[in-house]
Parts: sequence; C-alpha cells; structure tokens
Amino acid sequence: MSETLARETRPEHTLTLRELCNSLADTGEISREDSERVLAANLGASAEARHPLEVIAIARLTSQKDHRALDLERLTRWLAEWSQQPYYHIDPLKIDTPAIARAMSYAFAQRHHILAVEITDQEAVIASAEPFKRDWEANLRHVLQRPLKRVVANPESIRRYTVEFYQLANSVSKAGGQQGSAAGNLHNFEQLLDIGQGTSHDANDQHVVKIVDWLLQYAFDQRASDIHIEPRRELTRVRFRIDGVLHNVYEFPEQVGVAVTSRLKILGRLNVAEKRRPQDGRIKTRKPDNSEVELRLATMPTAFGEKMVLRIFDPEVLLKTFEQLGFSGEDRERWHEMTSRPHGIVLVTGPTGSGKTTTLYSTLKTLASPDQNICTIEDPIEMVEPAFNQMQVQHNIELTFASGVRALLRQDPDIIMIGEIRDLETAEMAVQAALTGHLVLSTLHTNDAPSAFTRLLELGIPPYLIRATVIGAMAQRLVRLLCPHCKKPAPLEEEAWIALTRPWKAPMPKHVYQPVGCLECRDTGYLGRAGVYEILGLSRTIAGQINDRCELEQLRLDAYKDGMKSLRLSGAQKVAAGQTTIEEVLRVTPESQR
Repeated sequence: MSETLARETRPEHTLTLRELCNSLADTGEISREDSERVLAANLGASAEARHPLEVIAIARLTSQKDHRALDLERLTRWLAEWSQQPYYHIDPLKIDTPAIARAMSYAFAQRHHILAVEITDQEAVIASAEPFKRDWEANLRHVLQRPLKRVVANPESIRRYTVEFYQLANSVSKAGGQQGSAAGNLHNFEQLLDIGQGTSHDANDQHVVKIVDWLLQYAFDQRASDIHIEPRRELTRVRFRIDGVLHNVYEFPEQVGVAVTSRLKILGRLNVAEKRRPQDGRIKTRKPDNSEVELRLATMPTAFGEKMVLRIFDPEVLLKTFEQLGFSGEDRERWHEMTSRPHGIVLVTGPTGSGKTTTLYSTLKTLASPDQNICTIEDPIEMVEPAFNQMQVQHNIELTFASGVRALLRQDPDIIMIGEIRDLETAEMAVQAALTGHLVLSTLHTNDAPSAFTRLLELGIPPYLIRATVIGAMAQRLVRLLCPHCKKPAPLEEEAWIALTRPWKAPMPKHVYQPVGCLECRDTGYLGRAGVYEILGLSRTIAGQINDRCELEQLRLDAYKDGMKSLRLSGAQKVAAGQTTIEEVLRVTPESQR
C-alpha cells in the first residue's frame, strides 16, 4: 500500500467548474445541455466559497449512464476515477483523531484543504478534493518522514471534519495540559466543572464543556444507543454502541476523562464527590434538529475510576408502531389480546438491551387514554412520558418496587407497570395488584418465555396464584436489519436453514439476502434493529403444567404444541422476508429446544 504521489501527468492546478462540467460531459455522466445549464447558473458569492463539485451537486443532476442522482458523494467517486486516485469515504468512527491532529497544523490543513485520514508507520494517507494540487507534498513528506498516499474525498466532509477534529484535539490538549498538575488530586475537577451556577468560569471550563458537547452531538449523528466512558490505567476510552455493536470512538488522557465524567455527573445532578458507589441520573438535551432527547446516566466504580454509561432515549421511539418494532401480524394479535385484558400480569423477558423498555412504553402508549390511569414504578425512570404517572425507586428512603406498588394501589390505577420483578416481595405485590382488578405489566430477566413461569415459582409464588393471575409472557431479542440500500441476494444453504428452524420443518425461502456495506450503513451491511418475539399465553394446557413439579422442558414442549413460535423461528420469518441474515439470528437468539 505504498502508492506514491508522483503519478499524475496533468500539470499542477486548481479544479474549475468549467473543467469539471466539460469532463463530466466528455465521460458521458451528464449531457452537454446539463453542463451548460450548471455553468450558466448564477449562484452569486456563495459559489466562490464552494468546491466546484458542490456547485454541480446543487444542480441535482441525474447520471446519463444509470439514471441515478449525482449527489456530492457520487460526484466525488467520479472525480477519484477521473483523476486516477483512490476514493476515500471519511468515517469519523474509524479515524484516530489525536494522531491526525499531530500530523499537521490546523492552519496548514485549512490553507491547502487537506486532511490526514490514516497515519501508519509505513505511510500517511492524505485526503484532498484537489487531486492536481501538489504544492504541499514536499513539506508534509519532510515533516512526517514517511511516504504519502493521496486519496480523493468529499470536499464537504474534509471541511467539516477538519474543523471538528482539530477543535476536539485542541480542547483535549488544553484541558489535559492545564490540569496536569492536578492529575493526582481528582477533587480539583469538582471546582473546575462547577458550571451554570452564575459564577465566572476560567478557560478550563470551556474546554471540557466543548468536549462533552461534541461527544453528545457526535453520538446523535452516529445513531448511537449508548455512550460508554471507560477509565483505564493511563487513559479513558470512549465507545459508542450502534445497532447493538460497540465501536471505539476516542481515547482521552486520564485527567480529561475524569473531567468529562464529572461534567456529565453535574449535568445529571449526581453527587460529584461520591465516587465509591454506583449512581443514576438523567440529562435532557436537544439534538441539532431541535428535537428533545433524554439520556440516562449510570456510574460504576472500577479499578481505575468511575465507568459511566449514557443510554440515549429518543422520545420518538414511544411513537413507534408495533410494525416498526418488528411485530408480525400474528405476534401483534396475540400481544394485543394479552394486553387488552382488564386485569392480570403480562411479563416481558430478555437480557439487558433487548428492547423490553421500548416494547412496554410503546404498549402503554397505545393503552393510554383519558379514561385510564396508568402508573409506573421504575428503577430508574427510563423516559419521561406525560401520559403516565411515573415513580422512581429510591432505596435510600426505602422506596422499593414492593413498597412503590403498595403505594400505587392506593392511587386508583387501571394499569400498573413495574420496572422489574426481582424478588418475592415485588412478585407478591404484582400478584395482589392483579387479583384486585389491575392490569400489571412487568419485566423478568429470563432467557425465554416459558422460563418466566418457572422463575416465578423459584421466587416463591404458589402455582395456584400464577395460574390465577398471569396472562402470558413474551421473550424478545433485537436483530440487526439488513441495509436496504446495499443488500444483495445470497445462496441459501439447506443445512443452515434446518439448523435455524429446528425442530420445525419450515419451507425454505426462495430468496435470502446478505450484507454488503455502503455509505448509508457505514460498510457494516446493517442499518437499524427490530425485535424477534416469542409469545406464550396461559392456555388451559400450560396452566395444567404449572405446579410444584413443573418441568421447564415439558412446559416448553406444550407451549410449542399450543402455537408458540420460538425466538429462532420468529427470526427465520425475518430471514425469509429478506430483513436479516441467518448469522444475525443465530447470534442473538438461544437455541430452540426440542
């Protein structure tokens, strides 16, 4: 990968609008009429500040070759091919920002409209939208002391990320440099980050504020569901969870990581001085499009400091329909039949991060009406929703799930949502609420739907009370969906399909798809997630199995005979519909038992 820069035969020059329009017409991408129309368009002073490709992109032309829109990214690909230089898409998640900032100064990058995108021991990859400008090469080669490889990138991306990367690197550098002496005394950061109190702030405050603002905006841009801030011995690692997969984002110096955590703790109204015990808080902020978003904070003491996780809750998820959540028509009917009962217990099971909260909130949102009193007790409140009366567990004043439910029963509720049934006392209160005419929705941490019944037995609930109160249980997982922009048909191996659908004999689909990767999905091949569901209602057959000698295997077999589809079979339906892959379903779902 040591492609040098000296291959160009064209003389050094800056691209012009006329040159690119004529070349696009010569290569058959656009017609001569389109070329003349772009050249004749009067965009005024704004055109002067733009790259010629951006001016062409504004015209919204269509390719004469394949009739697809010639957006800026497509035009950049054409420029790379025309200039015989590699094309490069700048993915901020894959860029080592500190190394890039060290490669050249901000002024140098701005002056020449270039950006270092990869720095290795063997070479430095430099992105530019001016393939025939070479006046910066000699200086940069001398400074970096390694071969350069030129690539062509989107001029808008170069401009945007040059500002973002250098501003971030500058803030981190100054926040770290000015606090170096305080690294051993972490309490100094409390004063540093005491913002919004009407007092005057020094420059240090602003650096940390900028870092936190960038972190949140960046997470929103990348569609992250969680932000992980993880302290290590000499640095603090930041990772984003996108579509259920963690990506490394940045590494801060140790003291900067502490400052960022403290800043977030202040914003979340947590006790900054308390670093020995876990804490929960929340932040409400706005996205660039002015829509509100909530973040739930959770801290945990580790060997090298406080680990913090910020879970991002977009209020729009509350408005999702069951189809958007991934429910099939049959699943939706069975779930609606269970949740429309006037009283009883409905359980949702699954591991952390499987979408249980989203399902419950979406369900409650559909059940909410002016004639219903919906009360919830949660630990902590995941999303604030005006249609519900929400109460948060507070162990320090002995407000537990059990005591909270006891209090809720005196509030004349119609529907109660309990965040999680963890112990016998909470389970007993849920049973009592169901027996006295309330619909109770709650979660359990079990692997599948039949296990919910055996878990209640393990907690100590008598079988006759389970039979009298529990309406049903639903297990769920989240699978990544194939990117609709790049997925392509794939051959289906019979063995893989049999392994997925065992013990059922499901007909093989005619078409399945595989991930490819494009700009829309960040070359992962997947875009977004949807649920797969296993819904078990308490039928007469199942009720007969719930006794002191209840066998989980037999219960599961009876559930299958009763019409329950396993998580894997639900996933297989999504594979057959071309929404996901067999590998993805196998990754997130437990094996179907015979």
